[in-house]
Amino acid sequence: MADLPKHIAIIMDGNGRWAEAQGLPRIEGHRRGVDSVRMVSEMASELGIEAITLYCLSSENWKRPQPELDFLMHLLEQYLVEERRLIMEQGLRLKVIGRRDRLPESVITEMDKTLQMSAENQGTALVLAIDYGGRDEITKVVRELAREVADGKLAEEKIDEELVSSRLYTAGLPEVDLMIRTGGDFRVSNFLLWQLSYAELWVTESCWPDFKRELFLSAIDDYATRQRRFGGLSVNQ
Repeated sequence: MADLPKHIAIIMDGNGRWAEAQGLPRIEGHRRGVDSVRMVSEMASELGIEAITLYCLSSENWKRPQPELDFLMHLLEQYLVEERRLIMEQGLRLKVIGRRDRLPESVITEMDKTLQMSAENQGTALVLAIDYGGRDEITKVVRELAREVADGKLAEEKIDEELVSSRLYTAGLPEVDLMIRTGGDFRVSNFLLWQLSYAELWVTESCWPDFKRELFLSAIDDYATRQRRFGGLSVNQ
């Protein structure tokens, strides 16, 4: 497939709404959403996408009801254990971005096991954004650079976009080329604010549990038709 994006980011929205539309508890939407996670992970590997970043839990999601949060933590821990075989078979390299200090110890334990197990894999980087916020990430980098300037370890004039990018959670990964959002909302919701600067956006009304292979391919096909100018002019202008 021509003109593949190197890095795809996905806001996996609509699990709760999907469940409510089916007359099911909200948690069933999250459970069914794991099937879509598995599908995009497998397809990214098959297509040779270099990286795929999934917005699993935002820093704002802690405002949700505690029973739902408890289930999400259980589901995450279960995913990290049960998907190890797939991760290894597909050669996926797991990476987790976001804060760790608010996650249950059991989740961190299983996360670290899967990270270590897949560290030498050479396939698609499967990036899970967990307790992640774009503003929080940028603020963290600003504080880090400010301390280094104050300590005399870094000259102010050395701070440029390349240096900032190298301090982000996504350092070493390609720039995001395509951002997919399910559930119909046209906003980025504090997701990869720096990294999405020139990403192509693709939104579908379908909720995440209904995000099937055909929709994923449609997003990639649509991306291939876009003219990416990066602030300049196309070759015909």
